[in-house]
Amino acid sequence: MLETYSVEMQGIVKQFGSVTANDHVDFKAKAGEIHALLGENGAGKSTMMCMLSGVYRPTSGEIYIHGEKVKIRSPKDAMKLGIGMVFQNFRLVQTLTAAENIILGEKTSFWRGPGWMKKKQEEIEAIATRFGLTFPVDRPIWQLSVGEQQRVEIVKTLYRGADLIILDEPTSVLTPGEADQLFETLAQLKAEGKTVIITTHKLKEVMAISDSISIMRKGKLTHTMEKSETNERELARLMVGKELTAQKPLASRPKGKPLLIVDQLDVYADHGRKALNQMEFQVHEGEIVGVAGVAGNGQKELAEVLTGLRSWHKGSITFNGSPLKNASVRGAIEARIAHVPENRMKSGLAGSLGIVDNLLFKSYRKRSRYGFLRSRANRSWSQSLVEQFDVRTPGLDTPVRQLSGGNQQKLLFAREVDQDPLFMVAVHPTQGLDVGATEGVHRLLTEMRGQGKSILLISEDLDEVMQLSDRILVIYNGRMVGELARGEATREQIGLYMAGVRDEGDAEEEKVI
Repeated sequence: MLETYSVEMQGIVKQFGSVTANDHVDFKAKAGEIHALLGENGAGKSTMMCMLSGVYRPTSGEIYIHGEKVKIRSPKDAMKLGIGMVFQNFRLVQTLTAAENIILGEKTSFWRGPGWMKKKQEEIEAIATRFGLTFPVDRPIWQLSVGEQQRVEIVKTLYRGADLIILDEPTSVLTPGEADQLFETLAQLKAEGKTVIITTHKLKEVMAISDSISIMRKGKLTHTMEKSETNERELARLMVGKELTAQKPLASRPKGKPLLIVDQLDVYADHGRKALNQMEFQVHEGEIVGVAGVAGNGQKELAEVLTGLRSWHKGSITFNGSPLKNASVRGAIEARIAHVPENRMKSGLAGSLGIVDNLLFKSYRKRSRYGFLRSRANRSWSQSLVEQFDVRTPGLDTPVRQLSGGNQQKLLFAREVDQDPLFMVAVHPTQGLDVGATEGVHRLLTEMRGQGKSILLISEDLDEVMQLSDRILVIYNGRMVGELARGEATREQIGLYMAGVRDEGDAEEEKVI
């Protein structure tokens, strides 16, 4: 008896101009399984899922749903076929309630009176409860945590009848507790016969929750296997095409003098509310200090204040023995503070410009003569940085938006490291990067530490924070609520701090309340 699949993609080709993103890919997944799709940045896995969800149309190839050939021309077509996708960057309207977001797009959805809306809320609550995805259905999205917003997205796909659910990097913004809850939900979806496809770079999660694994390299699907047939090391090798060297433990070193002193800092966010409240901490010379926390607790504002992008209301910042200028990007550059922002294409790079222009952003003053840029010398300098940091690009004039995420990040690090910084603020430096690019970023940060430079590592990836940090600070509601030394920190303890619980006693007290 032939095995039937809930989805089959045969001979899929997708071209963007002269670039082939997918090259005759065959992919299939069964009903009632969790299928992980792995690959380096630029391997083509996201493009495959975007074609399955109707965001893109294939150049050629065929798609079958439950054995029947289909044409998916739009997300609406995909929805009718029972396909839903939860993107890493949620597609929610912040000012609408959770329920309104879920029913958005239904005909005459807001014209049938409060009784009809109440009925819809009850339907949504029933689905959420059934799959362990509860959240306040009547609250605006902006009042929900990131984990709750993700639940809204998943319930939205279920409400619209999805039997095949695609999750893009589903745990990148979740606390350990929220990630565990998500895994329980995925198991429930699997038990009810639904197909779940996840794209992720976290190999531990793949081995924990998936049934089948497919790997893509350079636009081709190279391997498909059962989880029982492989391990993390083998998956990493297949993804990047070579053995990855194990990260050496951080060597202990004597504590240097305080380089950065943040004292009683008050900072307001764009929406007018206080983002940092009496913030206090220090970073010493030659150490990596990790900052862990759920998104939206002040990390963005902290990074912007330290790099001159945002002003502070009260308090002071002392850097290398001198007061730091308030809201001065040039002052931060002159103080030798480097910045790897959370969103590289929004705050770090200009996508329409080429390699040379992006590398010159912070050094154009010293790389010009009589007010004119030294074109030949700057191209030679740019080429040397591209080679040193292994930035794979067709040429120096290629718009950086055409580079893969990993190569964009390498370019950003090349520019910042070339400034010979004393201190680097690195925000989610490996978010969305494959294991090979992640390894390169980690090696670069530890090399900087070995040279006596300091790094503030702001990340929601606890494995990364615990692996790289000399000390770990936990931020909650704009305050540093916990500090743990390297070797003392556990995922459970950090998770409690991230949730605003100071110790196990507080957790038990909250349960009683």
